[in-house]
This record gives sequence, structure tokens and C-alpha cells, in this order.
Amino acid sequence: MKKKEIKEENKNPLHKDYGVLSNTRYVLKAMISHNKWFLVLIPIGVICAPVMQYLWTFISKFVIDMITGEKGVESLLWLMVMFAAIQMVSTMLNTYYYSEIWWRYIFTRFRLMSEKNAKVMRLDFQHLENSDVMDCYQKAGNACGGNTNGVEGMMRAVVDLLMSAAVVTVGLIILGTMNIWIVLLMLVVCVANSLYTLHIQKKSKKLIWDPLANWWRRDNYMRDITTNFDSAKDIRMFGLKDWLVEKLQVMKKERCDAQVRNAKMWYTSSIVANVLLTLSRTVVYVWLIYKTVQGEMTISNFSLYLASATTFYDYISKLLNSFTTLFDCSRQVDDFRSFMDFEKDYADKGEPVPVCDSYGFEFRNVSFKYPKAEKYALKNLSITLKAGERLAVVGLNGAGKSTFIKLLLRLYEPTEGEILLNGVNINTYSKKSYYSVFAPVFQDVELFAFPLAENVSMDTPEATDKQRAEKCLVDAGFGEKLKELPNGISTEMLKVIHDDGVDLSGGEKQKLALARALYKNAPVVVLDEPTAALDALAESKLYGDFDKLIGGKTAVYISHRLSSTQFCSNVAMFKDGEMVEYGTHESLLESGGAYAEMFRIQAQYYVDDPESEVFAGA
Repeated sequence: MKKKEIKEENKNPLHKDYGVLSNTRYVLKAMISHNKWFLVLIPIGVICAPVMQYLWTFISKFVIDMITGEKGVESLLWLMVMFAAIQMVSTMLNTYYYSEIWWRYIFTRFRLMSEKNAKVMRLDFQHLENSDVMDCYQKAGNACGGNTNGVEGMMRAVVDLLMSAAVVTVGLIILGTMNIWIVLLMLVVCVANSLYTLHIQKKSKKLIWDPLANWWRRDNYMRDITTNFDSAKDIRMFGLKDWLVEKLQVMKKERCDAQVRNAKMWYTSSIVANVLLTLSRTVVYVWLIYKTVQGEMTISNFSLYLASATTFYDYISKLLNSFTTLFDCSRQVDDFRSFMDFEKDYADKGEPVPVCDSYGFEFRNVSFKYPKAEKYALKNLSITLKAGERLAVVGLNGAGKSTFIKLLLRLYEPTEGEILLNGVNINTYSKKSYYSVFAPVFQDVELFAFPLAENVSMDTPEATDKQRAEKCLVDAGFGEKLKELPNGISTEMLKVIHDDGVDLSGGEKQKLALARALYKNAPVVVLDEPTAALDALAESKLYGDFDKLIGGKTAVYISHRLSSTQFCSNVAMFKDGEMVEYGTHESLLESGGAYAEMFRIQAQYYVDDPESEVFAGA
């Protein structure tokens, strides 16, 4: 099972190994680019570290030499004054260093998190349904999710390594005058411990934490669904609590089992490390005592070497731990950079869409298959949407209607075939420019924790025309609700940021979405089942009113209900990923096919007289 997990991790097409040196350069560059004060603070820390550790060790030696020698009280006082001054300056600098550097690590990590979040919002929409991409994104999030791991952990490890290296270097100079073989023994033991720790860290990441990337995504989903207000009604009314709790317990057991396996790995490592360190320290102490008893070492040097050996031991361990932490965090930085470098060359390339009096589209033999799916969601579609045309796209759920819209909007790229805008392949144009052609209204309407006006304009406060936003809301049927809101068009939405924020019902959200489309005033309007929360008659009236508001714009109406078909130029009937019928409402009724059957079932909602000729002809 473990070998299989490692093999699956290595198969991830997005994961890259950059190496610790490359990652070290990466985090140092990030630190300096986001906060130049690191260039001042790091040298201060490196200089102060050995002074703070060895200063009083030397004071003890010199004081013992003076007491046991012939130096007078005056010399001793001058020595103490000199060392006290050095200590005071070092302490002030050291205090300044620690008070200033810690928050700069966090600040840099937050900036990298912002870059990660900006990255995921720039990705092509279709990547958000790719499990490999989402696992990569989850690992990138884990890599910048704490102070001691990932990118911030590596920043700290790099600086700690430099400071420990300074202390160890001074210790080598001091202890090198004692016995080089003793120093080498200490080094060998510490290196052995470090290498073993590094092995455990690498093994732990591959066998424990990497396979949990999928678990984190599932855990985030379960935590969201069990605490989300939108889910609360269903959980209570359908008695889902026990079922969800059971699922959570199963998931938590999976995490706990992994934690137990991880603890067992580190338990063995800890025992080995402590035994080796205890034995090597015992050898050093015994040798120092022996040399002093034999008269081959003065009491002052015994004091110097004993204190220096303890400091050296601590810091050689810290130095090597910094190395192991560096390698461990580097593997997590690999995860972060793998996501950041995915589509690194992404740029909104292409020409701007030319300003035209009208916009027409053509699908030529377009097929689409979702990532890792075996079946085509849309197969061999050829259809033309003429400028100024009203096209109704109908069919049951899962027929391929929304996939067609996502391809038209260029949220997905066709697996096969091509889409043309005014006779030119849409890939010729930049996506930002292409998106500006459309005013879409989706079924799932997302409210943002902004004022209502910005929720309509979908723009900054400075760029929002509140009067225009208010008019669009009224035109979209939101006028009565607008009068009830405490601050009108300036009312804050949701309670995420503002306690007095207002949420909207499903139908109100869909009217808000229609207002967004009106405000954008794009030449092509796309309505992807935005009225699902309304009843059939209300939907029919809203579609009719909205159709009058958009005037001569090109429009596509998507629905599994037929409220929009009678005022549309043409109707495209989808079934099982294919367009099975195409024509006017009247011609499709006369043909007596799938559309006529659907209309016969639903016609009672859209005609005044069920016995009319239209209904009878169906």
C-alpha cells in the first residue's frame, strides 16, 4: 500500500522537485522582494548570535585567570565594564532583531498566499474541475498555512541556519584549541542524527502527509457543509446529523491513523538521537575532567571548554536541525512552486475583440470531454448563433446545455472542433476581451460581501454608477425588495463582514443576477437557467420582460422549462450531449419529436387555452 501511494504521488503530472538550493534562493528572493529590511536584520542576527552565546563564557575564563593570577581589582573592574558594554549593545541589537523579524516572516507568507489566491483565480475555469490541479492547490495551501512549515518554515530555517553556522564557527575555533578529535566526534554524532532525522522527515511526507492531500479537500468540504447556513435546513429537516457525524468520524479516524503512524516513526528517531547525544557528551565531560585532574588544563580553560562544548553541542544540533528542517520545508515549497508554476507562462494573449455592430457565433463539429471522463459531455455539435438572434437551448438536466454555454463563454476549450466569432476562431482573441462580449446570468448566483450597488456593477466603489445600478435592479423586478432594504442601494450584503448585512432569497438573487447582466450592457446576453427558483408563470413573465429590456442584443436562453421558446428565433433541443432537434418553435411542434413531447407536458403552464390549436397541434 505504501509503495502504491508513493508511485501515485510521483505520477502527479503537476508535481516538480526543485531542490533545496533552488528553493532557498526562491524564499530569499521572496523575503527581500516583499520586505527589504531583511537585508539589515539578518546580518544583525548573524553577528549577535555568537556574541550572545560566548561572551559570558569568556568573562568566566578571564575572571578566574585574574583571581588566580596577579592582576589587581582595577583590571578586573575594567574587564567587567568592557564586557558589560559589549553585552548591553548586543542585547539591544538582539532585542531589536527579534522584535522586528518575526512579523516580517508572516507578512511575506501572507503576500505569497495572496499570490497563490490570485493564481487560482487566473486559472482557466476548466482546471478547477481537475482533481490533479485541486490536489496541487491544496498542497500549496498547506505549504503556506503555518509559521513553521512550508514557505515560512523555510524562511525561518534559512536564517536560523546562518545564525547557528556563526555560533558553530566560533565554537570550532575555541574547541579546536582543545582537541580536534573530540570536536570531530561531536560533529560525527550530530551529523548522523541529522541524516537519520532527514530520512524520517522524507519518509513521513511521502507515506503520511502527501496521501492526505485528498483528505484535506474532503475535510474542508465536510466542515463547510456541516457549518454552512445554506445546508442547515436540509440537515435538520432530513435528519442528516447522525449520518454526517458518522462520515466525519470515519474521516477523522483516517487522519488519526495517519498521525499514529507518524508518531511511531518519530518515536524511534527520538530514542536513537538521545542515546547518541548522551554518549558523546559523556565522553567530552570525562575527557575534560581527566585533563584537569592531571594538571594538563587550567581551571579557567576547563570552564571555557566546558561551557563552549555545551553551547557548541546545542548549536551544531540546531545547525543540523536547520538543515533537516530546510530539506523538509523545501519539499513543501516544491508543492507551493509546483502550483505557482502550473501554467506559469499563462498570459491573456491574443488580440482584442474588434468592436462590431453585431456578433455571431458558429460551432463547427465541437466535442468536449471533462478531465479524466470517459464519456463526451458534448458530441459533434454544429450550430450557428446569428447576430441579434434569440436562441432557446432546452433539454432535461444533464443533456449538455450548461456545457454548451461554458464552451460558448470560453470557460472550457473544445476537446475537438472549433468555435468562431464573426468567422474568426475565438482563440485568436484574449480571454479578457472575449469575456467582455458577454453578460451572463447563471443558475447559481453568488452574493459577495459588498454593498448591493457593487454586487450589481461587479466593480469597485469608485467605478460604480449607483443610479444606473438602482435602475437595473428595478428593471429586473427587484424594485419592491430594494424599498425594504435599510440603506437602499448601499445596503451591505451578507453578514460575513458586516453584522447588519442582508442575505437574499433564491428568487431575489436571480433578479439581482439579471440586474448584473443589464448593468454590464454587453452585446451578447446568456441566461443559464437563472429562474429555477421561480415558478413557471413567474419565470415566463420575467423572461418576457427581460427580453424586451435587452432590445436587439444577441441572446441565449437555457432552460429545461419552455418559458423562453415562443419568443426566441430558434430552439435547440439537447439530449445526452447531442443536439437532437433544431428549428423554430412552430416547426418543432409540427415535427412531433422530443421537443413537441416536452412542450405537450409543459404547455399547460405557458398557454392560456389548453384546447388551443397550438396545444392541439403539439
